[in-house]
Amino acid sequence: MGRPLLFIIAALTLVSGLVWFAFQSADEAGDRGTFTKVHGPVMTLDTHVDIPPTYTTTPDVDPGLETRLQVDLPKMEEGGLDAAFFIVYVGQTARTDENYAAAREAALVKFNAIHAMTDALYPSRIGLAATPADVLDIHGSGRKVAVIGIENGYVIGKDLSLVAEYYARGARYMTLAHVGHNDISDSSMPRIDLGDVPAEHGGLSAFGRDVVKEMNRLGMMVDISHISHDAMMQAVELSEAPVIASHSATTALADHPRNMTDNQMRALAAKGGVAQIVAFSTYVKADPGRTGAGMALRNRIATEAGAPRFSYLAHGKLPAFIEGMEEINRLYPRATLAQFVDHIDHAVSVMGIDHVGIASDFDGGGGVVGWDDASETANVTAELIKRGYTRDQIEKIWGGNFLRVWSEVDEVAKRLQSAAAN
Repeated sequence: MGRPLLFIIAALTLVSGLVWFAFQSADEAGDRGTFTKVHGPVMTLDTHVDIPPTYTTTPDVDPGLETRLQVDLPKMEEGGLDAAFFIVYVGQTARTDENYAAAREAALVKFNAIHAMTDALYPSRIGLAATPADVLDIHGSGRKVAVIGIENGYVIGKDLSLVAEYYARGARYMTLAHVGHNDISDSSMPRIDLGDVPAEHGGLSAFGRDVVKEMNRLGMMVDISHISHDAMMQAVELSEAPVIASHSATTALADHPRNMTDNQMRALAAKGGVAQIVAFSTYVKADPGRTGAGMALRNRIATEAGAPRFSYLAHGKLPAFIEGMEEINRLYPRATLAQFVDHIDHAVSVMGIDHVGIASDFDGGGGVVGWDDASETANVTAELIKRGYTRDQIEKIWGGNFLRVWSEVDEVAKRLQSAAAN
């Protein structure tokens, strides 16, 4: 273990939160004293929080206010969520020059919004981190921490130079693909409406392999959530640095194409990577009836709104959608916090305690009963305590493992850059 890694582990142990939390769920865990010694002192990192294109521009999506979003600063403060990756997500469309340009512009809108939050609007409440050390420094100052991730490598189109541009803008991981194949990778969920075949590249494309190598060179974490099984295994093998799954659950407990098999998790752990288990009800509790009903509702809402595709951020608060989801929830109950933590338990049993973390996918469809927005974050800690996890183990799961991987990715980048310079 190198000195930077020792520093991070030691700092995570020493950094304490400024607020102690006392929630009913802590009583249910059977030990309020244990709870207050963990939630607060332990830094909590959620590695996947989506934002709308209008982020920071209107009061209903102003992160400094109480908003309709699942994550804003008041909710982070209430629930003790200390840090989050805010996501530059652009959905897959037909691969044309015009759409590549539009995807890049859409990405820049979200980059600018995240910087506006941390640099202009609320710098005294939240800071933007570029390194693991920054995360610890900002957290130690009493502020919340923002980091930037990219979801869907479609935002680079076929232009490899954009990886470096986005890294310079703050992106520290990139999900190679999303729903639908792109020029980098096959997706775990092809888009028939875009003409996708089951496997276009047989995993990663030749361009995709160049993208992984460039991400390694820069120190941008390679994220394999959403990509196909073959693409994932190839990315893990090819990458010179550990690889992450920024927001995925386990196939063993919920057979969904977005989830990871035990073999995939073992391969990820063998490379030193981390699986951030996601609290997305559909992935936590695979229910074909619920999935079908939800898809039909989303398609109907999008059609009525005159939109090409449903967006949780654009349409999730419409009365018709809320009423439709109430009926679906009555017929097909949502996944619970306990079921979500079952996935954490399984991942730990397969990968080991050093390779598992937590993600919500809030404001992108995420949320389970008991952890439905950032204000309920303490419930996750309480459930982990209830199951017998120690403070050190919870510290690893809530962010320590991820920061270790990030540090190792940075070390690989330094080595590659030094070798290229000599």
